[in-house]
Amino acid sequence: MRRAGQLPRRGAQVTSPGRSVPAVAATDQGVLRVSRTCLIRLQELQWRFSASGGPGGQHANTANTRAEVRFDVARSPSLGPRQRSRLLERLGPAVRVVASDERSQARNRQLALDRLRTRLADALRVVPDRHPTVPSPASEERRVDDKRRRGALKRQRGLAALRDLRDEQ
Repeated sequence: MRRAGQLPRRGAQVTSPGRSVPAVAATDQGVLRVSRTCLIRLQELQWRFSASGGPGGQHANTANTRAEVRFDVARSPSLGPRQRSRLLERLGPAVRVVASDERSQARNRQLALDRLRTRLADALRVVPDRHPTVPSPASEERRVDDKRRRGALKRQRGLAALRDLRDEQ
């Protein structure tokens, strides 16, 4: 049994209606694993907690459940030069993520970490250039055959309509 304010045990599932989030998603020993080559120390993240808007009664008015995490891309020692330049180009000098979906600060904190990891991973992803290819002779022949068959079918429809008109007269 957990007390209020405690983070869930490692590997436990933080659940809420309609979602299941690993309790230590992509974090390991004080490190946020963004990709195979990018690890960010949790000490580099700046946290802010505030009252979350929306329904919740007295609990929402008194508890600081909204979690906001900020990561300074420009000053991070965890990033290599290529990673830093790619993140600065795509996300800017600082990345800020907010989570206020849940009534629990621990769950919102985990959601914010997951969202930060996803944003950083998406920005670090390198999209390879597409090189246009030439159709093979066999595919070209299949395309022309399909066009020929389709044209014959349409011509046949036209002939049938003409025959029907002639028969009616």
